[in-house]
Amino acid sequence: MVIVFTDQQRWDTLGVNGSPMGLTPNLDRLARQGARFLLPITNQPVCAPARACLLTGQYATTHGVWRNGLGLTGREQTLATCFGAAGYQTAYVGKWHLAPRECGRGPVPAEYRGGFADFWEAANVLEHVSQPYQTVLYDAAGDEVRPAGYRVDALTDRALHFLRHARREQDPFFLMISYLEPHHQNDIDRYVAPEGYAERYADPFVPPDLRPLPGNWQTQLPGYYGCIRSIDENLGRLVAALEELGLAENTLVAFTADHGCHFRTRNAEYKRSCHDSSLRIPLVLWGGELSRRQVVPEPVGLVDLAPTLLEAAGLPVPETMQGRSLLPLIRREPVEWPEEVFVQISEAGTGRALRSERWTYGVFAPGGEGRTGPRSERYLESYLYDNFADPAQHVNLLGRAAYREVAAGLRARLLERMRAAGEPLPEIVPWEAAPQP
Repeated sequence: MVIVFTDQQRWDTLGVNGSPMGLTPNLDRLARQGARFLLPITNQPVCAPARACLLTGQYATTHGVWRNGLGLTGREQTLATCFGAAGYQTAYVGKWHLAPRECGRGPVPAEYRGGFADFWEAANVLEHVSQPYQTVLYDAAGDEVRPAGYRVDALTDRALHFLRHARREQDPFFLMISYLEPHHQNDIDRYVAPEGYAERYADPFVPPDLRPLPGNWQTQLPGYYGCIRSIDENLGRLVAALEELGLAENTLVAFTADHGCHFRTRNAEYKRSCHDSSLRIPLVLWGGELSRRQVVPEPVGLVDLAPTLLEAAGLPVPETMQGRSLLPLIRREPVEWPEEVFVQISEAGTGRALRSERWTYGVFAPGGEGRTGPRSERYLESYLYDNFADPAQHVNLLGRAAYREVAAGLRARLLERMRAAGEPLPEIVPWEAAPQP
């Protein structure tokens, strides 16, 4: 089992999802052979919370990592603890971001590694301890590991090192490689591609949601696209290594991301909004019974990945996991499936949202931007988009009489999803009753 996890990658950077830039030929090949999801949604568009959602199969208000700087406790049932208990070697390479802030940005104590026990080369907050051509990881003993080259290449080299070891040991393995890219390099606020790559995309395709809005996409898209091209080349290296080592036939590969990127068009930074540019992520599953040449149209969440991978490996799914296995959807079996994904938002504001095939509905706690709590007792209706008529989400329909019934239905459904996730029911103030700016 291999999870390839990227940071801040938009769903529409894939060729199979409509990008004309030719960034992802290797991923596109896996998507055509495997299972490609049309509407995968992160359940928390922030780095650390999204990672915890993936590993635990839980919503942020359940696993407790509702903002960056909070960490897993070490008592959770995660993908790594489940695979480890089943006799798999568990390995992690790259950005972690799930140790408590007091642990620092570099080495991660063993108790905060989420169950990854056999191979560990990571940094808690990789963007703060490394540069694009100066990768710094820390091994299980807390010692520095400095692989050479561009950071995406360097992390892949370390993952390949583990795969060669796993082949010799002939034990089943669970490997997660967590790239920082295409996330911006924080200290310079720039998307740094390998040398010469940004120049390839100097005249980039601009997604429709960005075009009419101010932001920094005008200068940042070339580097962002160059990062994604590098990730895809390294995905090709990983799959080629699996094939050369004789591991491909019995290995499942999942490719996804923590959240998207709106290039400061929706708020003062890059994510933490209820728009598709924040919420919609790539998701491709490949290998074994997942290679069905299947396109899955239902909306699915990041919390659904853990139970899916466990079931695909024939392992029990802990009752603590709130997500649902995607295998019935991949097999096209009759199954009752929610019409929408439930999203929790924090840090830039406390919010909740639903994303269905047609509608995006978002509510936020009063008080504006700023670091806020995990939940609120009161939310104001804030966004309603018809994604059929307005896929770029430029026209907020709240306040229009023709859509009051739609908003009321979504409001009731959002309260139901909050209750099902274990949240106390708040007040949601309709747009018409809320003070407007």
